[in-house]
Amino acid sequence: MLYWLTGFSDGGDVFNLFRYITFRAGAAFFTALIFGFIFGRPLINLLRKRQRHGQPIRDDGPQSHLETKAGTPTMGGVLILGALIVSTLLWARLDNPYIWIVLFVTVGFGAIGFADDYAKVSKNNTKGVPGKVRMSLGLIIAAVAGFAASMVHPEGLTNQLALPVFKDTLINLGVFFVPFSMIVIVGSANAVNLTDGLDGLAIMPVMIAAGTLGVIAYAVGRVDFTEYLDVHYVPGTGEILIFCAGLIGGGLGFLWYNAPPAAVFMGDTGSLALGGALGAIAVATKHEIVLAIVGGLFVVEALSVIIQVLYFKRTGKRVFLMAPIHHHFEKKGWAEPQIVIRFWIISLILALIGLATLKLR
Repeated sequence: MLYWLTGFSDGGDVFNLFRYITFRAGAAFFTALIFGFIFGRPLINLLRKRQRHGQPIRDDGPQSHLETKAGTPTMGGVLILGALIVSTLLWARLDNPYIWIVLFVTVGFGAIGFADDYAKVSKNNTKGVPGKVRMSLGLIIAAVAGFAASMVHPEGLTNQLALPVFKDTLINLGVFFVPFSMIVIVGSANAVNLTDGLDGLAIMPVMIAAGTLGVIAYAVGRVDFTEYLDVHYVPGTGEILIFCAGLIGGGLGFLWYNAPPAAVFMGDTGSLALGGALGAIAVATKHEIVLAIVGGLFVVEALSVIIQVLYFKRTGKRVFLMAPIHHHFEKKGWAEPQIVIRFWIISLILALIGLATLKLR
């Protein structure tokens, strides 16, 4: 919105700064961060007042959670989404279709998560919105986003799958591009949702992934960078950096209150929305496969659940002491902060590997 102040610029005054994506990204970061600090404590107080028992804790989870996490309010994702949406609407170009695609997915999955969280806390049990309903709604949102992305991608990249490392290789998915986009977006949303099980575990890897995808979006949105890096040029995606900066700022504001011991959980409101956002960014920038590298931690968390369920149904035995895999390490005696920080380190390493694919051609 504030981008339009450039209309008052003669090229040599302060309004000229609003032309630069990097300046507006920095402003979005600080806007979201300040939003989080200002509204964080009032929101937590409100959630505590409204949620008498806090987030319901699974009886079949680690026993320590029944003692240490009981009574902690959920739906803290509202704080992240509020900071993210406000900062993006203020600082991004609102005539950019990619911004609206990513916002649509974020708000849509956030609404699904909010309904799920509300159902859980109102009934004081771990059963929220039925899984089939959540999945169906998520697929519809992802289908709309995938179709919209196929409409705004440049002609040479429409319905194409770009491969990392192989600079001239494109796979024409044709009519399968939208279903593929649905898998990427819904899979990312649910993978982040499964990762959100310990204080601070999900939000930092999400911020790391968002920062990485923001750099990629900025790079592929500049023709000079794409020529140097030999990556496919997707005009307009540079504005996504502003969204990513807002996500990081809002995420840090939330982490202030989510750091162990957490005063609030993000809930499905935050985890589904942020995971869906990462998937939508990957689809918009034609870096779906790179997302699997950058978000490798989320992939492993999701795979641990799939492997556990399939193996148990087949043999009646378990591969892991408990799934998702972060609970496996809890059962092995690792302290919660130890698991969280080590997973953060893994996320950072994977992000650097993902960035390296920009130049390895």
